[in-house]
Amino acid sequence: MKPAIEVRGLTFSYPDGRVAIAGIDLDIRVGERVAILGPNGAGKTTLMLQLNGVLTATSGSVKISGVELKRAALQDIRRRVGIVFQDPDDQLFMPTVAQDVAFGPANFGVTGEALSQRVKAALESVGMLDNADRSAAHLSGGQRRRVALASVLACEPDVLILDEPSANLDPVARRELAETLMTLDTTMLLVTHDIPYAAQLCERVVVLDRGIIVADGRAADIFSDHAMLARHRLELPWGFSIPPDHGERSWTAVSPSTPRPDRNH
Repeated sequence: MKPAIEVRGLTFSYPDGRVAIAGIDLDIRVGERVAILGPNGAGKTTLMLQLNGVLTATSGSVKISGVELKRAALQDIRRRVGIVFQDPDDQLFMPTVAQDVAFGPANFGVTGEALSQRVKAALESVGMLDNADRSAAHLSGGQRRRVALASVLACEPDVLILDEPSANLDPVARRELAETLMTLDTTMLLVTHDIPYAAQLCERVVVLDRGIIVADGRAADIFSDHAMLARHRLELPWGFSIPPDHGERSWTAVSPSTPRPDRNH
């Protein structure tokens, strides 16, 4: 089976000469859930936008399900790779939720009963079918995030990319979104700073810094390497750890009585 994502020798420089991607090779298997982590300025967003052709590589290649990203294949690639942006307002602009969800597949040529079924299935998958006739402007932040997700799922992408999916969500909305994402069998990339969310959802983690991949492996192994995380300005939130000898999503909470380390020593 061809990889869902195959990246070879990818580089990208902005017009001012700043190098954002400095040579990346990356394979993502079909059905994998992978977190892309890194400090600010690491190249995470640039990589994300390369994967569906929003940005064009300076050199190297990207293939999605075996289809090479070239100008002639751009519409096909954008159907295959769906991005859920951090701010739902970047994706929700129609009068009703149902119209927002229908917008993408309609642009790809889906019409009539097939379009109605796409919209219904996508909204059901995120638990928002009862809100189909409401305006997204009247929904909570968590609800809008799920509608934005539905608007991408309705296009039936091969690859789903989520940009900081947990940002600005309250604990209940975070949990509800995570539960929704766990039900999906789509190949998934989470571009995030949120290590607990990455650990909950992803079995594999890729750490990016200064435009290169500095670590790639099981979530439990990556998150147990505190020295590597510190070198790249990443750290577990206080009070949590991931034992390296447990499953990828195993978390332990440190007892409140555990002394906090003195960061001055």
